[in-house]
Amino acid sequence: MDEREAMQQALACARRVEGRTSPRPPVGAVVVRDGEIVGRGATAPPYGPHAEVQALAQAGAAADGADLYVTLEPCCISVHTPPCTEAIIAAGVRRVVIGSQDPNPNVQTRGIEQLRAAGIETALLENTQEAHEATEIIRPFEMYITKGRPYVTAKWAMTLDGKLASSTGDASWISGPHARLWVHDLRDRVDAILVGANTVRMDNPQLTVRLPPDKRVWERTPRAQPPLRVVLTTRGHLPATLALLQPELARGTCILVAETCSHEQRRCLADSGTEVVPVAIGADGQVDLQSALQALARRGMMHVLMEGGAKLLGSAFDHHCIDHVAAFIAPKLIGGCNAPSPIAGRGLPMMTDACQLRDMRTSILDGDVLVEGHVVYR
Repeated sequence: MDEREAMQQALACARRVEGRTSPRPPVGAVVVRDGEIVGRGATAPPYGPHAEVQALAQAGAAADGADLYVTLEPCCISVHTPPCTEAIIAAGVRRVVIGSQDPNPNVQTRGIEQLRAAGIETALLENTQEAHEATEIIRPFEMYITKGRPYVTAKWAMTLDGKLASSTGDASWISGPHARLWVHDLRDRVDAILVGANTVRMDNPQLTVRLPPDKRVWERTPRAQPPLRVVLTTRGHLPATLALLQPELARGTCILVAETCSHEQRRCLADSGTEVVPVAIGADGQVDLQSALQALARRGMMHVLMEGGAKLLGSAFDHHCIDHVAAFIAPKLIGGCNAPSPIAGRGLPMMTDACQLRDMRTSILDGDVLVEGHVVYR
């Protein structure tokens, strides 16, 4: 087994626990001795052992003199668990290969320095596909630990002429079944799914993960709980008949309302079994999106999937809160000057001000084109 194959195995371990480790990053590790993997590990749910500790424990005595491949720089601080650097040194590991530096300023470079000071050969991958993937996996943690808010992925499906729905509001279905399965796989690796009040009223969504195990893009461990379902509503006026307010879904649903929302309306929502969280309002009298995201961060949410509608996505775009885009373009034309497009809001005045997608990739799922990338604001 060469270095690339070993790191790919570590990345696969990390992928298995995406959406299951917050507020800690999903990390994978493998111990390799004589070309064979003798130990595997991945970040446990809070606050169990880290990936390195699990892999070393599985390897046992075979870790002495072995190589450790880990997707993220080993921690060198005690937060709920002892430093991983101490465990690596005590196990007698010969060499450590790291996929990405830890963005936590309390750890960054210090973990590598401690290992090298102990005489352990330590290498940080650079300019490889594995290094890129290791960095991509921890982007939500990086946003959470450095900016104090969740990483936001905006998802939408639109027609070839850029419409979310017809001029009458009909939106079912724009994309095909393969695209919808992909979206459920995405839901399975985030911490929360966020929609606006208008989307809830019009579509009455469940915001659940409905994905057969054999349809997953990556093999994943079972979740302790599903992604948090979140609705953003300024005044809290939601129909009592909504699926999210029924007993089977109300628990695990969070309603973010403006701090000006009446106590009576808050109590009415809370009586359904949902959690109601008041947040600050902006200058426009609507819920302040930055405050809403910070409220989710305080709950340990690192990765939020924003599924619309256009008003919410527009506000997120205007406030530079969209970090990643996953947009499906269906080979359909619908027209209509009043048919909604994915992003409303103020928008940008000049084409030269347009945001760009970095690390963009495209794929085709049964005719629908998926465009993904990280948003770069000018």
